[in-house]
Amino acid sequence: MPRKINIWTNLDWITITIYLVMIFYGWINIYAAVYNEEHTSILDMSQRYGKQLIWISAAAVIVLIVLFTDSRFYLFFSYLFYIFAIITLLLVLVFGKEVNGAKSWFEIGDFSLQPAEFAKFATVLALARYLSGKNRELSQPTTLFVSVALIFLPAFLIFLQPDMGSVLVFFALVLVLYRQGLSTYFFITGILAAALFIITLVADSIYIYVSLIIIAVVIHLVTDRNPLLTIKWIIIMIISGGVVYSLYRWILDRINIDQIFILAVVISGLSMIYYIYRFKARSLLILYSFIIGSMIIVFSVDYTFNNILEQHQRTRINAVLGIESDPYGEGYNLNQSKISIGSGGFSGKGFLKGTQTKFKFVPEQSTDFIFCTVGEEWGFIGTSFVVILFGLLMVRIIILAERQRSTFSRIYGYGVLSIILFHFVVNIGMTIGLIPVIGIPLPFFSYGGSSLWGFTILLFIFLRFDASRSEYLV
Repeated sequence: MPRKINIWTNLDWITITIYLVMIFYGWINIYAAVYNEEHTSILDMSQRYGKQLIWISAAAVIVLIVLFTDSRFYLFFSYLFYIFAIITLLLVLVFGKEVNGAKSWFEIGDFSLQPAEFAKFATVLALARYLSGKNRELSQPTTLFVSVALIFLPAFLIFLQPDMGSVLVFFALVLVLYRQGLSTYFFITGILAAALFIITLVADSIYIYVSLIIIAVVIHLVTDRNPLLTIKWIIIMIISGGVVYSLYRWILDRINIDQIFILAVVISGLSMIYYIYRFKARSLLILYSFIIGSMIIVFSVDYTFNNILEQHQRTRINAVLGIESDPYGEGYNLNQSKISIGSGGFSGKGFLKGTQTKFKFVPEQSTDFIFCTVGEEWGFIGTSFVVILFGLLMVRIIILAERQRSTFSRIYGYGVLSIILFHFVVNIGMTIGLIPVIGIPLPFFSYGGSSLWGFTILLFIFLRFDASRSEYLV
């Protein structure tokens, strides 16, 4: 006979307290962000702060439902949640309302719902269910492939809306894979790929290709006992480049220097297959793979930046990187955001006394740029308080995740951490100019029912798991 568990006794009230403080602090800052002297009551339901109170009240009901539901329900129906989320992401592409160029919302009368916010917890549940199965090791190609596919599918459907901010959130779940045993090499590769991504945006691709080849050659000459192979490869690559250049430049006249480098490296690599096999030159194969992989990343980033991203997205990225300045166009939001936060000084201008806020200089100030209101009216003290709150929340989530008996619960906990951490870093980073403006909310602070409910469900499912951690799930 299963032992009854007192949910209320076992709940982590420290996390719940942090959640409640965030909700309240976010609400009063939404009130400050959209304050209207003709509607001074914070309970005015015609204003955003009044509507947010409705979302908060509904969130309280959601919390009770989540906590009173047996924890095994989320385990058994995790894949069903995921399938339902995928269906809603497909339906929104057909029946969704277009807002700011993206079909991301279902509109029902005056009420709008964004399915991407709920797809986050559904994806974390499905990923946790899969990885907690028997004999699931990320060292196995099949396990890694399925895990990546579970993350990629909802991200791809959101990409079609398109909502690039929400797309990137899903890739934060790589932290879950790393905690579950993903090779450090993959993690390091990801960091190097991110660095190469940034370098590609600020440097000419030809210089990157040359630098990559030089780095690879130098490393191989220093570390390998048979430098003759490296020299042969360089000679073959030069000859290949000359042949490619001659054929295409003089006969077809339609090739650029980037393509010459890529084709020369590919042809030289094919030519070296025999030598690699004969002399067991594994190090040369690794370095060659490094060059090819890096070139693919450079080409993909360059192509995506110039052919897929919209002009306003390219401008925002260039503004953050200092390549171009557009303070009155696409860079307006960022410029006003930094002015707003900087004007708050150490202790802020005071509640409801922010001039940037009052005169609506910062667009979307109650949603994506809510941190600006905190910075202007509460100053460094207020923004530090927000950072401390998130820091405490994430540390607490790690503590709770590590004390779980169930692998499923622990994996889900790290999924919660990944998503909240990404939102926190990107949202605050974009308001202070460290990250391009991609438009994602600050958890529990930004205005909006979908965001608040999605994060509430995400967090409290985990707290429900923790409350019954003495029960072994999987």
